[in-house]
Amino acid sequence: MTAQVLANNLWVIIAGLLVFVMTIAVGFLEVGELGERLHLSLLKTVVMTGTALVVMGVVGFNTAFAPTLGGIIGNPFYGPGLFLGGLSNQVSGVWWSVTGSGLRLGTYFLFETAFAAVTLALVGVIVLRKMKLGAFFIYSIVYFVLIWNLPAAWIWNPSGWLAKIGMVDFAGGLVVHGAAAAAGLGIMYALWRGERRAGLVTSPKVPTEISPGWLTLGILLLWVGWFGFNPGSVLAFNDEAIVVVLTTFLAAATAMLSTMGTAYLQTRQSPGMLYAVNGILMGLIVITPLAGFVSPGSAIILGVLAGPLFVTGERFFGRSGWYTDPVGLLPGHLLGGLFGVVMIAFFAQTAFATGSGFPSLPNGLLFGGGGAAVKQLGIEVLGIIVVMAVIFAISYATVWVIQTVAGGIRTDYAASELIPLPGGEAAV
Repeated sequence: MTAQVLANNLWVIIAGLLVFVMTIAVGFLEVGELGERLHLSLLKTVVMTGTALVVMGVVGFNTAFAPTLGGIIGNPFYGPGLFLGGLSNQVSGVWWSVTGSGLRLGTYFLFETAFAAVTLALVGVIVLRKMKLGAFFIYSIVYFVLIWNLPAAWIWNPSGWLAKIGMVDFAGGLVVHGAAAAAGLGIMYALWRGERRAGLVTSPKVPTEISPGWLTLGILLLWVGWFGFNPGSVLAFNDEAIVVVLTTFLAAATAMLSTMGTAYLQTRQSPGMLYAVNGILMGLIVITPLAGFVSPGSAIILGVLAGPLFVTGERFFGRSGWYTDPVGLLPGHLLGGLFGVVMIAFFAQTAFATGSGFPSLPNGLLFGGGGAAVKQLGIEVLGIIVVMAVIFAISYATVWVIQTVAGGIRTDYAASELIPLPGGEAAV
């Protein structure tokens, strides 16, 4: 193993560990927004982290990243096959799609499994006090075998059908954030149908109960974790990875200021901690699909745009009565993720994309890309439409099957309040 290959593997392993931290940090963020007594949120994120490792290790990694069958889904029996090679030593071999950086199977598995875990954590923000934990656990198994894996196989797998026609998504504006929102919408719709059958006119809202300490801890860990999320997605320790650090952090900081400023201009009141946190998140989400394709200057511009986008989206999605979205899956991850993917066709620069391993990505429309950029825009929009529709349908169908077999998956909202136990403890 050469020094460069060793550095690449060490870098991506560290990045993967930082992304794993993000899954638990989502639980902290939920507690910070919904009340520090909601320990079920922390249990949920811990369980999904372990489930991701096991299911992705058994079969999920291959269905996402092995050479695809017809460009649709990875061959589960490719290479070492199930269980990452079982008792063999093939886990130390270089994975076929990342030979340029020399990443070992074990390194690449850890990194991509961390992405799968945090994506489900994003989906899970809409199920607190709505869906039984056992039902969500069953859903997570299907998620790590099929639901998360299809967009990854189509876009991040070089043999995927969308990748072959030229679609790019640097670190997951669609594969992570947009697809998580589509999966969450599928769950929301299934839950709403159950609530409507129960005679409810609107979906019961989960109230916020801000805990500044938990909220600060959650956003701190997420922001630091994004250091692995975006720069790690270069899949090599090189100059471009440093540029991605800059684009990621500049977009987040700018979006925080932009979001707080927009909220203040609309209300003439202090925007408070919640808008600061959501601004940081919105900036991180918007830059994610572009982070390896744009300059630091473009990242600042995108951060400025992210603030009004979030505030407007929050008000728009907040009008609906058929779902509850207490932690902002839709105005943040749906709107921000898809906006970032579309902006690839406007802000991308080939000089930066080459360092990230995408030398064929044309300059965006704002940098003289012309017809090639317009074509790229069409490809990105096509990918968005197909992924969102397919993932919504599969997610809804999965929940429908689970609730049909189990005889119901909804929790009793009124009974989901904390019940005092002897000794001052509480249970959800």
